[in-house]
Amino acid sequence: MKTIKYLPILVLSVLMSSCVVSKKKYEIAESGRLAAIYSRDSLSRVLTADRKSYEDLLAKERARIAQLCKDTARAANTIRNYEALLTTNANENQKLNTLLSEKQTELAEKMKELEEREKTIRDLNAKIKAQNEKVANLLASVKNALTGFSSDEIAVRQEGGKVYVAMSEKLLFQSGKADVNEQGVAALGKLAEVLKKQKDIDINIEGHTDSKPIKTATFKDNWDLSVIRATSVTRILTQTYGVDPLQILPSGRSEYKPVDTNTTDQGRQHNRRTEIILTPNLDELMKILESADVN
Repeated sequence: MKTIKYLPILVLSVLMSSCVVSKKKYEIAESGRLAAIYSRDSLSRVLTADRKSYEDLLAKERARIAQLCKDTARAANTIRNYEALLTTNANENQKLNTLLSEKQTELAEKMKELEEREKTIRDLNAKIKAQNEKVANLLASVKNALTGFSSDEIAVRQEGGKVYVAMSEKLLFQSGKADVNEQGVAALGKLAEVLKKQKDIDINIEGHTDSKPIKTATFKDNWDLSVIRATSVTRILTQTYGVDPLQILPSGRSEYKPVDTNTTDQGRQHNRRTEIILTPNLDELMKILESADVN
């Protein structure tokens, strides 16, 4: 009966003991739950912060990539422009090189042409110098051969690369006549000694008169007189003294090439003359000129 009496107390003790154990477990469980909630919230906050950072970083990287794309596009465009420019420059450079080559070839040809011209000019100058010396020697020889005659009878001069020997009418002819007198024949003989040594000169013999008209049985006018006087002198030089006929050309000038006035006796006397014009042969000079275009 005692056992039954204390049974309620025992049950109550057991129940109270069970309640105490359950409360501790609860507190432990609650504490774990709260810690888990806190960890979850903390992790959520961390994840949220990390995600925002990641999104910010991703946005920055995307912006940087976009900028890099733009820069790359600009760089590619610049490169294309440079390539086009290089191609253009290469083409222009090729054109310039071609033009330069052509100009160099042209310059070489011009230099060669210039050298040829300079050589031609040197040859011409040498020939001209030789011709001038020849004319000077010829002038001296003629003057020496005719020293015995006065200036009124014979006048010798050099002009335009030629030697002029002017013989007066009174030395060669009688008035109105065309036959050479003895004094004239002697003078022509002295001149002929010089001319026969000059194989490379041309000899023009010109008859000149004054302006007074003449008309005789022999001469119709001054043309006739001037031509026949020149022919008479030519015959003396060629037939009497042996000057080469191929070198001589006689002609008459009548009254149309005076050296003085025809209004005075002295002037008319100067105009009545026979001029023997000695011209050095210019064949060598002409050959040089024909072989090269010298301007």
